[in-house]
Amino acid sequence: MSRKPSLNVEVEPTVLQWAVETSGWAHAEITKKLKISPTTFQNWFTGNVQPTVKQLEVLSTTLKRPLATFFLSKPPKEQPLPKDYRMLPEKEGKFDKKTILAIRRARRLQNISKDLAENLNVPLRTVISYVKQSDDPKKIAECYRKELNFSSELQTKLKTPYEVFTFLRDALEEKNIIVFQIPMLLEDARGFALVDNSPEVLVANSKDQIEARIFTLMHEFGHVLLHESGVSMPERTLFAKRVGPVEKWCNDFAAGFLLTRSIAESEFPKYKQTLTETSTLNKLSRQYKVSKAMLLYNMFKLQYISKKEYDAVQKRYKFDKVKGPSTGFGVSADKRCIREKGQKFVSLVVNNFEQGLITRSDALDYLSIKSKNLEKILSRVKK
Repeated sequence: MSRKPSLNVEVEPTVLQWAVETSGWAHAEITKKLKISPTTFQNWFTGNVQPTVKQLEVLSTTLKRPLATFFLSKPPKEQPLPKDYRMLPEKEGKFDKKTILAIRRARRLQNISKDLAENLNVPLRTVISYVKQSDDPKKIAECYRKELNFSSELQTKLKTPYEVFTFLRDALEEKNIIVFQIPMLLEDARGFALVDNSPEVLVANSKDQIEARIFTLMHEFGHVLLHESGVSMPERTLFAKRVGPVEKWCNDFAAGFLLTRSIAESEFPKYKQTLTETSTLNKLSRQYKVSKAMLLYNMFKLQYISKKEYDAVQKRYKFDKVKGPSTGFGVSADKRCIREKGQKFVSLVVNNFEQGLITRSDALDYLSIKSKNLEKILSRVKK
């Protein structure tokens, strides 16, 4: 028995064009997915040809937009993409589709967080004091090390960089700054901050090396302190010849927070003759759970090494190149959920669910998990 042909449906051309142009997908990629000619695709935008229901379903899945979106009478209003601070001249203002999707996901979770907090009558106002670019980032870093209780003793006591990331993430979430880990192309973005709505949100690229992720976390916190939303490539801009004032401030804040002047003045002279050797960089990186790139940056900024030495080691390690991604293989679904979405967000979902303020279906949707994993998360999350 032959299949019935899928019906053509009338769709507002401006809605189609908006959905495509805001997705980051190239027209050629979409036409390949749809198995249609470029001419047919272009005719959708003029209204001369109407897509079929089946084609809209494929487009909905591809662009990660609800099918109902394509039946709107006009494009919906969305917040603009954050400012581009990546220092990638050839891609200025142009983000990869995975980065765009990560921003959309983060904004959705940000809005969900706000609604869940309001359900519980829990305030999510950020508990920090904003600063200006004219403020000394190193002094601000020292202040926040004390405020977040991140002492040098604790830094060396924590066994792994994952423990450092978790500690700092929890400390920031205590300040009502929600932290997510979302995968993006490392060549396109390492992290971003969304400060134009409440609660303020930080995102680190879950594919990045953990030491670099720690630096990204504190760099993006710098964006929050300056109240500047933006997409960044923090470690890459450490070695850029021309760095904008916001990125420079955030880099100096993150570098000063993770390795203070007092720590540097205590440690660096011990290795005066071997400071840039691999063995020394490995040892200091393990001891303080920071990246070699950030160590080198501090050595240069604090005048322990020359520009020539700085450039030579940077060339040796190729810090601005993409490293192999960290993997999440072997991690259970409930642990992965908490790792990606954080204790703050997961707790909001769990408390709303347990108080009957949202349905089980809502909870599964917000946490992006299957029903069988919800009980495990209920038992894991901190109340």
